[in-house]
Amino acid sequence: MSEKREIYFDNAATSFPKPDGVEAGLLHFHRHLGASAGRGAYPRAVLTGRLLEDTRKLLASLFNIRKPSQIIFTFNASDALNLAIKGLDWRLGDNAVVSVMEHNSILRPLHALKNRKGIKIVKVKADADGVVDPIEVAKAIDSHTRLVVLVHASNVTGGIQPIAEVGDICRRKGVPFLVDAAQSAGVLPIDVEAMKIDLLAVPGHKALLGPLGTGALYIREGLDLETLREGGTGSQSEHEVQPDFLPDKYEPGSHNALGIAGWKASLEFLAKETIAKVRAHELRLTDQFIEGASKIKTLKVYGPASAAKRVAVVSVRLGEFAPLELSHRLFERGRLMTRSGLHCAPGAHQAIGTYPLGTTRFSFGYFNTPQDIDKAVSILASIAKNPSVAIR
Repeated sequence: MSEKREIYFDNAATSFPKPDGVEAGLLHFHRHLGASAGRGAYPRAVLTGRLLEDTRKLLASLFNIRKPSQIIFTFNASDALNLAIKGLDWRLGDNAVVSVMEHNSILRPLHALKNRKGIKIVKVKADADGVVDPIEVAKAIDSHTRLVVLVHASNVTGGIQPIAEVGDICRRKGVPFLVDAAQSAGVLPIDVEAMKIDLLAVPGHKALLGPLGTGALYIREGLDLETLREGGTGSQSEHEVQPDFLPDKYEPGSHNALGIAGWKASLEFLAKETIAKVRAHELRLTDQFIEGASKIKTLKVYGPASAAKRVAVVSVRLGEFAPLELSHRLFERGRLMTRSGLHCAPGAHQAIGTYPLGTTRFSFGYFNTPQDIDKAVSILASIAKNPSVAIR
């Protein structure tokens, strides 16, 4: 294997490369459609509208969503989480129950509400692997709980949270349950009905393999959110107020139809490959990495020891190396692209004892190979054996 070949291990941030069909979908829209859905009766506008509906149907099928109209297109998962969190009717004294493993895309909207509306944030502790106990979530819920939010899989430890168990608790207690599927959508099976998920936020650009600037929010039928934005929808143009039906209620302005065209292609690719196949491949890669890493004495791996209990996200610390320095060395010696630092989840790093420097994170994707993993372990072993002066 050439030392000059770059190997991408930052799929938790955004997946790369994309399936070939994604580029073809983007190009086809750019060259042959280019119109805004709902803004004309001519064929190009109609076909763009059909593209949006077909993509909703693919997402609905993937997550067992009964009505595709309950899926709202967003810019990314952060945008979806903001709508889900801020769209609820919060009142002074209400609280949101979260885990200590949450991403800032959850914590920052909640803290904004804390400052503006006087809500409280109740954090549930996690174990050493970053996984919460559903019983502790149940204990944290009280009569003032307006929302329970949980990341499905940690972007720091990879640990998979007990979503179905928490969903059952929330449904029995009558509290809406929001799931952040940034690291799980496209990798783990998600069934909003079986898991009793009321709100599901997904990015298009991570394991769903679509372009940047795409995402979606599922809103359970009967759950109403306030709008964060209003504007033209191409529907009910005679009214000066926002339409009250979905998805138009939450989708003002022209869509990112170009991005959605690429996303549709990636969803079709995943439907053909199957989530089970993707999961099996990433399990093998993760297991291979953890096994190889265990042989490097000065390397510490965070998160569940079993690959089956995590997604393909593995955070490490090597000896006295600061995470940023290790990332630099990995790229210099092996052209390995990793991410270092706190990964926008400071609470998670506090929970596992890696705050404030964080970790160096490897995140594998469907297009990584066993040879890539061998290279990663080899380079880590080489740095451990022959380190130069570490920057601390």
